[in-house]
Order: sequence, then structure tokens, then C-alpha cells
Amino acid sequence: MRIGIGYDSHKLVRGRKLIIGGVEIPFSKGLKGHSDADVLCHAIIDAIIGALGLGDIGHHFPDTDPRWKDISSIVMLRQIIDHVHANNLEVAWVDSIIFAEKPKMQPYIDSMKKALSEAGIPPGAINIKAKTNETMGFIGRNEGIAAQAICLLDRLCERIG
Repeated sequence: MRIGIGYDSHKLVRGRKLIIGGVEIPFSKGLKGHSDADVLCHAIIDAIIGALGLGDIGHHFPDTDPRWKDISSIVMLRQIIDHVHANNLEVAWVDSIIFAEKPKMQPYIDSMKKALSEAGIPPGAINIKAKTNETMGFIGRNEGIAAQAICLLDRLCERIG
């Protein structure tokens, strides 16, 4: 088994769609970034890359490369899942947290789980929690959103169930 941890944060800005966990969430602001700035996908990608021992998301998807400009982070996640399978591994579990004061994430979590499953994380192998920052810091002031994730990879041949 291999374990990795990931983190991401992005600034909230006007004029962008808010995409989290592959789901567009109605809100007056979106996240600023080179790709779609999906903090949950980015944290999960970083956790998986960490479990693979392959650096970080910036190494695989540099913000200096125009190929990744405005790309869906779900596409990036699929590419990393391909690396998992190429190493005879499988995502056994992902636990994640979205930190956002607004909008409330709870109504979108089931849709996020579905989008992440469609990207290659096995159904039932992901947990998503949502927390506010109790009005503290950049998250509490609604200046940005962050996410953390931990991932467990397991050998395909050793997985039971």
C-alpha cells in the first residue's frame, strides 16, 4: 500500500465559474487559476501523485504550459489515474475536506462523488467533507477556497473486495 497527501487553495475572483470536484456550483465568484482551478481535484491529484512518489501537480501540469490553460481538472485527474493503473495499483480510498465559508458545499457532495467516480476513482472509495473556517483567515473572509486530501493506493492483485 502507498499513502499520499495533497493540498490546494485558490483565490476567489469575479468572472470565473466555480468548479469543485468536477461540479459547477452557482456562485458570484469562481477560483482563479491556470486550469479550471478545481481545488478538490487538485488536492486529490496531489495526494495520488504523492502516493506514487512522482512529485507534485505542478511537475505534471505546469502553469507555464499552454496545454493546461482552462483545462478541466477532471481531465488531469483521469491522466493521473492512468499512472496509477500503469503501476498495477488502484485507488483504494480518498478522504478529503473542502474549506469554504461560502457557498455551502453539502448540497453538491453527491454530485462531486459521482464526477470523481466517472474520472476513475472507484465508486464508494471517496469521502468528501466540507468545513467553514469560522470567519477566520482568507477562507473565513471569503477570499479563497482550499482543499486537502489523503489517498491510499493498493496493489491490484492484493486488493480484496
